[in-house]
Amino acid sequence: MIVRPLTGEALEHTLPALARLRIGVFADFPYLYSGTESYEQKYLRAFSAARDAIIIAAEEDSEIIGCATGSAIDDHHAEFSAPLADAGYDLPTTFYFGESVLKPDYRGRGLGHAFFDAREEHARQRGYARACFCAVDRPPDHPRRPDGYSPLDSFWQKRGYRKIPGITTNFTWPTEPRGPDLPHPMTYWMRQF
Repeated sequence: MIVRPLTGEALEHTLPALARLRIGVFADFPYLYSGTESYEQKYLRAFSAARDAIIIAAEEDSEIIGCATGSAIDDHHAEFSAPLADAGYDLPTTFYFGESVLKPDYRGRGLGHAFFDAREEHARQRGYARACFCAVDRPPDHPRRPDGYSPLDSFWQKRGYRKIPGITTNFTWPTEPRGPDLPHPMTYWMRQF
């Protein structure tokens, strides 16, 4: 298995595979996302153009089995940056971790740590003071919560991230094919470097 950053032609070449990966992983709980390849490719292409952006891919036998993203938060969706700005956080020194997705068969092998390590190093090298991300917040009694589901809170805490109390946002996405964009509550997690 290899983990490598994607830019330029390498990114463009892998966009279809990255889009399919993201749709497949995000269809599951807790995201419940029903996306399209064209939207995902457009999103990733735009994300890669953000300031200090990084897209990391994990591959096995030339197949992309996971990816993670990150960029300057003040060059990202206002839905994510505005609540932090309103709470007094310095946005120019805050790096935003976007999505981290991995096919289920490859979980528990250290790739999640590799994704965090690469993004944290990327942010530190560019002078950021902290990193943050948003996590979708589903209630314990959500009707689509699978039996035995375990959130990633303990993994994030071991990495030094803490949930920021009192700061939330909503981001919209469809939960069924060609369905309407619905709001989904998200909580913030942050780590100081």
